[in-house]
Amino acid sequence: MNAQDDAGAGAGGAGAGLAEAAHTPGSLILTYFGGYGRERDGGGGRIAVASLIRLMDAAGAGAPSVRSAVSRLKRRGLLVPEKVAGSAAYALSRDAAELLADGDRRVYGHPEPDDAWVLVVFSVPESERHKRHLLRSRLTRLGFGTAAPGVWIAPAHLYEEARHALDRLGLSPYVDLFRGAHLGFEPTAGAVRRWWDLEGIAAQHRAFLSAYEPLLDAWSRRRDTPPREAFGDYLRVLDSWRHLPYADPGLPPRLLPAHWPGAEASRVFTALHTRLREAGADFVREVHRMG
Repeated sequence: MNAQDDAGAGAGGAGAGLAEAAHTPGSLILTYFGGYGRERDGGGGRIAVASLIRLMDAAGAGAPSVRSAVSRLKRRGLLVPEKVAGSAAYALSRDAAELLADGDRRVYGHPEPDDAWVLVVFSVPESERHKRHLLRSRLTRLGFGTAAPGVWIAPAHLYEEARHALDRLGLSPYVDLFRGAHLGFEPTAGAVRRWWDLEGIAAQHRAFLSAYEPLLDAWSRRRDTPPREAFGDYLRVLDSWRHLPYADPGLPPRLLPAHWPGAEASRVFTALHTRLREAGADFVREVHRMG
């Protein structure tokens, strides 16, 4: 569902990713399409602008900022204009819908890490050095770490997603992919600290927990789940969470520092997802019925 991609219409324009700063109107709109919108109209999620404004109002985004964000997302090739009963509407572009679908496993899934790794080795001619930057930024966004110059590494469960992303971006001619095991000399638990900024990733998990553990506690004490309120809270939770599984590659627990906060962050997200998502869907259906 996340959809963080570069280059071309399907990626939000050259150098621009689908991910925006959390809780900006543009980010909330993309999160809506990822979390709810694709259930309608075969995945594109066509929605009238007036309905989108009502939904975003529940998440704290005002009408002028929503209209501006829609125009920006249209220019970036992520939304395409449609009509609903003669009124202005938008849907995801085909490429944006595919990117969001690619992210579903990462955002909602719980992969079982093993001891295997996928290596990406690339060589880009100097005449096309802009593609070198694109490769590096894409691999970083996919959660790869740097093992050596031109050699990137990730847990093997990221192989399919990486292959798909690199092929879609036209980068496969510059890349070789390998699967294997780390055989030393340095212990693997030490090596991963060179390959990734684990403290930085842990800080992101802790920030998520600081923001949303109190929200989970508050909802856990309630017996009611009003749809509009549930939608607003869930959209903000999902908007924050959807970036984390891309920062964190999902390393085996034995390779992580003690008291790693990732599992607890995942638990909090899953609990809020379970509590709020379906009530939020009721609000979405109500808004669509209003037209």
